[in-house]
Amino acid sequence: MSKKSLHITNGNNLTNYLRELDFTDDILTWQEMLCEGPTIAAINSDEFFSIRSQFLKQYYNIEVNTDELNRELSKLNDVSPYDEINLWFEYDLFCHLNLIGVLNLLHQRDIKKPLYLICSGRVEGEKTLKGLSELSPEQLKDHYDNKILLTQEDIDLAIAIWRTYCGKDHNILKPYIVKESNFIYLSNCLKAHLKRFPHQKSGLSVLEANILRLVKDNFIKSKDHLLGYSLNYQGFYGFGDIQLMRTINKLDLFFDETKEGITLNRKGHEALLRQHNFAKEINDDMIYGGIDRLQYQFHIKQNKLIKTIWNAD
Repeated sequence: MSKKSLHITNGNNLTNYLRELDFTDDILTWQEMLCEGPTIAAINSDEFFSIRSQFLKQYYNIEVNTDELNRELSKLNDVSPYDEINLWFEYDLFCHLNLIGVLNLLHQRDIKKPLYLICSGRVEGEKTLKGLSELSPEQLKDHYDNKILLTQEDIDLAIAIWRTYCGKDHNILKPYIVKESNFIYLSNCLKAHLKRFPHQKSGLSVLEANILRLVKDNFIKSKDHLLGYSLNYQGFYGFGDIQLMRTINKLDLFFDETKEGITLNRKGHEALLRQHNFAKEINDDMIYGGIDRLQYQFHIKQNKLIKTIWNAD
C-alpha cells in the first residue's frame, strides 16, 4: 500500500505546479512572510494570526483572507490519515523562517508524524541557486525522491531558533550558524538575517547597500528596472516584489530620478563610502520577530548586533 502524504508548500505557485505534475495528495499552502513583522512564540494561537494580519495590513495593505487561512490550517486538525508530512521550502531567508514557523506550528499542535524536507537551492549543472517553482518537472521529482527525513535534533533546533527570533536578543542566533543540521542553507540564512540590520557606520543593511551598488554600477531606467535587478541579485534573502519595492522607496533620499534614469546622488555615494550613518534618515522601522531593526546595528569587527546609540540606556 502506498503512503498517504500531506504536503505543505511555500505558496500558491508551487501548489499549482505540484498539481500540474499530478501530485494528488492533500496540500496545505502556507502563505506568509515571517521574515518581516512582529511574531510571538505561540504560533498556534489566535493572537499570533491577529498580530500578523495587523502587520500585513499596515505595512503592505494586504487583507488576510481569514476563511482561506482557516481552511488551510484546518488540514492539520486531523493528521491521522497521513503517514508523513512533506515540507516544500527553499534555500533563502524568506522560506527558512516560514519553514521554522511551520515546524513550530506542528510542534505546538503535538503532531508527531515523520517530517520530510524538500529544499531547493544548488542544482547539479546549474550556475545559480534555484527556487522550487524554477525547477524542471524532472528536477522537482528528483528533489522529492531525495527528500530528507528531519531528526528530533533538527526539530529541536527549529524550536530554539523560533523562540530566539521571537525574543529580544538575536545575537543568540549566532551559535546556530555553525551548528550542523539537515537545514543545509540555515547558516547562510542566519548570517543574512543579522546583516539586514543597519551597518554601524553607514546605517545601511547589506541589502540596501547592494541596491545602491546596483544603481552605481548599472544603467537603471526606473524603479521597476531597479526592482528587477534587486530580485535577481539579492543572495540568500528571497524577498518578493512588494518587499523589495518598499526597500527601494525607503532609499529615495539616495537617488536622483529623471526621465533619463536613476543615478546616485551625493548622499548615495557617501552612504556607500560609509562616511555617515543614515539609519535615522532612512527610518525603516520594520520589526523582525521580537525586535525593531532600528534598535540595533550590525558591528562588522565584533560580528554581532550592538544597541543603537540613540536607544542606549
